[in-house]
Amino acid sequence: MCGIVGYIGNDNGIEVVFNGLVRLEYRGYDSVGIGFKENGKIKTIKSVGRIQKSDVAPGMPNLEEKLKEDGKFKFSSHIVIGHTRWATHGAPNERNAHPHVSMSGRFAIVHNGIIENYYTLKKELESKGYKFASETDSEVIAHLIDYFYDSDFLEAVKKTLTKLNGAYSFLVISQKDDVLIGTKKGSPLCVGIGDNEIIISSDEMPFVDRTKKVIYLSDNELVVAQFNGKYDVKSFEGINIEKEIKEVPYDIEAITKGGYKHFMLKEIHEQSMTVKNTFISRVDHIDTMLRDNFPNLPRNINRVIYLGCGTSLYAGMVGMYITERYAHVPSRAEYASEFIYRDPVIFRNDVCIAVSQSGETADTKEALRIVKGKGAYISGIVNTVGSQIARLAGRGMYLHAGPEIGVASTKAFTSQIIAINLFNMLLIDNNSYKQEMINEMKKLPMKIGEVFDTEDYIKDITPEIAKYKSFLYLGRDINYPVALEGALKMKEIAYIHAEGYSSGEMKHGPIALVDENMLSVFIITGEKKIYQKTLNNLIEIKARKGNVLVITDNVGEVKKYLDNDDYVVRVPCTIPQLSPIINIIPLQLLAYYVADYLGREIDKPRNLAKSVTVE
Repeated sequence: MCGIVGYIGNDNGIEVVFNGLVRLEYRGYDSVGIGFKENGKIKTIKSVGRIQKSDVAPGMPNLEEKLKEDGKFKFSSHIVIGHTRWATHGAPNERNAHPHVSMSGRFAIVHNGIIENYYTLKKELESKGYKFASETDSEVIAHLIDYFYDSDFLEAVKKTLTKLNGAYSFLVISQKDDVLIGTKKGSPLCVGIGDNEIIISSDEMPFVDRTKKVIYLSDNELVVAQFNGKYDVKSFEGINIEKEIKEVPYDIEAITKGGYKHFMLKEIHEQSMTVKNTFISRVDHIDTMLRDNFPNLPRNINRVIYLGCGTSLYAGMVGMYITERYAHVPSRAEYASEFIYRDPVIFRNDVCIAVSQSGETADTKEALRIVKGKGAYISGIVNTVGSQIARLAGRGMYLHAGPEIGVASTKAFTSQIIAINLFNMLLIDNNSYKQEMINEMKKLPMKIGEVFDTEDYIKDITPEIAKYKSFLYLGRDINYPVALEGALKMKEIAYIHAEGYSSGEMKHGPIALVDENMLSVFIITGEKKIYQKTLNNLIEIKARKGNVLVITDNVGEVKKYLDNDDYVVRVPCTIPQLSPIINIIPLQLLAYYVADYLGREIDKPRNLAKSVTVE
C-alpha cells in the first residue's frame, strides 16, 4: 500500500515522478500528489481519484489534468517527491493527500506506513504552536523536522527519527537544501542509481527504464541523495554504511501490458512460463535445495506452519494438505493477522514458512518475527527479491515469477504452489514419489496451455454468468483452498458476493442459499473417492433446482447430472498435488471476464492494495 517516489537530477523530475507513480498504481491508492521546489518555494499538487485520466470512469478526478496542458507538463523541477495514498488516518481527500508540508513551508514529506505514537506527538507539537492541516498521522513528520531544524537538514531528520514509533518509510525535501533524504524502518525503500540522477522509491518499477542499478535499504537506514548521482547511506545515528549495488532482475518489458487489455489478463497467460521459472532450475537438483535454500532444516520436524494472508494463505493451505498427506508431518496454515495476537505456542523443531508475493506483507512479517523470537526454524517463499520477509527469513525460495502488477494475485499463487511442492520433496524420502512429481511438473506448462483452450467458452458464457448476484465456490480436500481463492478473485475484481466453502460443509448451512440468483461453482477433479463425494454434493444442489458451473477433468461423468442451463469447463488431468494450479486458472479467467463485462477497473480494484504494509 502507499507508493512513494522521489527524484533528484538534471531532468524534469515532475515527469519522472509522475511516470513512477503510474507504475506504483498496482499497490492500491485512493489519492495522489506531487511536491517540488519552484522559485525557491515548495509547491504541492494533489488529487483524489486517479493519477491519469480513466477510460472506465472519465469523470473521476485525476492528477494528470492538474499537471498537464495540451498534453505537456506545465511545471518543471529537479527535486520532486510523489505519493499514492491508501487511506488509514483520515478520509481520502485532498486535505489528507500527500505530500504534507510543514507549517513554515520549509519541508515537505511523503510517507508510507503508520506512525503509532502520532497522537502524542501531535499534542506536543500543538502545544508548541504548530497547526495541523490534515487528519493524517504523517503530518507530524513534517512538523517535527521543522521543529528540530537549525541549519542542518540531516540532523533535523535524525532527531525526528528518534521520536517516531511504528513501521514507516518517508522522503523529505527542503526549501533551502538541494538534497533528497529517504528513510526506512519497516516499509520498503530502494535507491535507483542513474546517470547523474537518483530515484528513491517503494520498489524498482519507477526507475527500471532509467537504470537497473539499485541498492535496497535495510531497516534503520537513511539515504541522502544529491545532484550528479551522488548519495550517502547512513544509519539513523549517522554512521556511514557501505551498500552493495545490485541489478534489478527484470526489464521494462516485464511491467508493460504486452498487447493485453489488462495486466491481470497478461499475468494469467504468463503462468505457463512462470510456473516453469519456479521449478526449472531446481526440479532436477532437489538435494541441493537443502544446502542452498533450506540450510540446517531440522531432521526431526515437529510440524510445518504456513503463514500468509489472502491468496498467499490459500497457497499455504494447499501446502498443509501436501505436507500432512504425503510427507506425514503435522501441518497448519495460519492467518498471519490472527496468529500475531494469539501468543502462539511454538516449538524449536517447528518449521515456519512465510508465504508472500511482495515479501512486505506487514502481518506476515510480524508473524515470522514472532516465530523467530521463539527459536523455531523460519524461511520464506516470496516473489520480490530483497524484500523484508526474504531478508528476515534469510532462507527459502524466490518464485522468479516476475513483477505482478495486477492487484489481484494470479501467477504468484500458482508459483507459490510449485515452490511449496518443491519444499515438500525435501521432507519425503521416496524416490518414486519424487520422480512422479518431477515428471508431472515438467508437463505442467503444456497442460496449462490446454486450459486456455477453454478461454473462448468462458468469454461466451460471461454475459449469463454476470447476471448472478452471488456465487458459492465448493471444493474438497486440496481443492478447498482453490474454492476459497476462486471466490476471492470474483470478490476482488468483479465486486460480486462470492464465498468459498468446503463441499463437505455445504449441508451445514450454505445449501440454504440455493436459489435462482446464486451460481454454485464446483471443482471436481482428482482421486475417485474425493471426486465422488463432491459429485454427490453437486447432485444435492441440482435436487434443489440450483444452477452450477463445474471445473472437471471428467466431463462425461459430470454431464450425466447437469441440465442445459449448467456450465462445464474441461481441464486436463494431473496429480492431486498440482491440481490446484490447473483448476484455479479457469476461475481466474471467469472472474476476469465477468469483471471486464461489468466495466470494473480490473488492475486497480477499489479499496484494495497490492502490498499491505500496515497491520
